[in-house]
Amino acid sequence: MSIEKPRGFTTSILHSDADAGIEHGALHKPLHLSVAYGYQDARDLAAVFQGRAQGYVYGRQGNPTSGALEVKVTKMEGGVATVCFATGMGAIGAAMLALLREGDQVVASQFLFGNTVSLFGTLSAHGIEVTFVDATDAANVESALTAKTRMVFVETIANPRTQVADLGRIGKLCSARGILYVVDNTMTSPALFRPREVGAGLVVNALTKYIGGHGNALGGSITDTGLYDWTKFPNIAENYKSQPAKMWGIQQIRKKGLRDWGGTLAAMDAHHIAVGAETLALRMVRTCSNALALADYLCAHPKVGAVYYPGLASHPQHSLSKSLFGAHGGIFSFELEEGIDCFDFLNRLEIVVSSSNLGDNRTLAIPVAHTIFWEMGAERRKGMGIAESLIRVSTGIEDCEDLIGDFRQALG
Repeated sequence: MSIEKPRGFTTSILHSDADAGIEHGALHKPLHLSVAYGYQDARDLAAVFQGRAQGYVYGRQGNPTSGALEVKVTKMEGGVATVCFATGMGAIGAAMLALLREGDQVVASQFLFGNTVSLFGTLSAHGIEVTFVDATDAANVESALTAKTRMVFVETIANPRTQVADLGRIGKLCSARGILYVVDNTMTSPALFRPREVGAGLVVNALTKYIGGHGNALGGSITDTGLYDWTKFPNIAENYKSQPAKMWGIQQIRKKGLRDWGGTLAAMDAHHIAVGAETLALRMVRTCSNALALADYLCAHPKVGAVYYPGLASHPQHSLSKSLFGAHGGIFSFELEEGIDCFDFLNRLEIVVSSSNLGDNRTLAIPVAHTIFWEMGAERRKGMGIAESLIRVSTGIEDCEDLIGDFRQALG
């Protein structure tokens, strides 16, 4: 009897749809645009509603096209199940609202993406305590834990200053305490890192970014790795405990997060993201290579004051990044020397686009303090190490020589 060998990362994604069977021999799951699904036997409809059978009942809770993408993301992350949402922020918000209650505490990295910080501010206003710590050292996380801690939330690589969380030690800490460990994998993507390897129970991905890769579709996901024991989590509703315990959390997220709040991923966007995901691993090789080359070039430039990229030996978490990730990611940030206007510099770039997105095939740059972190205020930005001249760069897949040439002429 032959034992089937596990497929490689890209092979698994490419053949995911066909493995499940597609009508007419199509190579991609087709678009399913219906919002309602009929059943010849009404008992089957009831079974799907009650979670006793697989199927679709209403488009707000997903459709076969987004379901096929969920299978792909689950395979990429090595998990047991995934729920997709209209955006990455929709995924994070839905998970928080579905799982947390008034009086609970979340311990989070103080270097989180600006919109995630804003979301946690909203949670605080509704009675959920959020404690921000420097997550580059697990000891800071440990000192913040209390009897009310329900969740620890970190990103792999911070946006925009690229601090790397102490992922492995935090995972061991959460496992020992029975605390749900949530890791946002957007900045690395599952092509470079699987958070389940450090004990994460839930994994967030902004599918808009590297997984989709082409800047043409919004989406987000929550994946359950199967590692967390949901019988230890006090906030699971009794009616979601009819399934195996490993499915309690993701079922509650799908029902109380997706169904009730309605942040549904459209079929067309799911299709775009699924097709984009096929080349994720290939794109990340070029993207990370370009990022390192640009960071090296800017480090040596006299008009650049500082460069922040985990791939540089000078980065405080360079060794940690090297031990965790397949490469050091596609974003970096840098500060211009005093007296150089960041807007004038950005306007001189000819290939690099001034844009707020990241993870695109094109290289994008943005003045951080004046845009995506403007709402935080100067004091909070200062505490996060975000200088007024800081520029974040999301490297694309252009020819490296062209990118370096563009930065050279803009700095000239």
